[in-house]
Amino acid sequence: MRLLLAVVVLVLLTPVVRAQAPIILGPNGQYLGTLSANPNDPSSVTNPYGRFGSRFGQGSINNPYGQWGSPYSPNSATNPYATRGPRALQPNQPMMPPGW
Repeated sequence: MRLLLAVVVLVLLTPVVRAQAPIILGPNGQYLGTLSANPNDPSSVTNPYGRFGSRFGQGSINNPYGQWGSPYSPNSATNPYATRGPRALQPNQPMMPPGW
């Protein structure tokens, strides 16, 4: 019984470590949202009503007419021939200098 109580107390007192979603940055360091599967996260690219996930948002990689989502833009995430597309970085990863 003491062992069970000790395990329960240890589990309750152990901090929960949450993995942070990778962030998307444009070539000049523009923040373009997070790669989160949570459609309720306001900064997630999967939130259809959010700034970064909307099909109509200016800074969204899901906007087929915008700079970051057009299949013809050299800065697009959906253009397979893009030369300066957005990059996904871990939150603790250092930012790359402009022109990477």
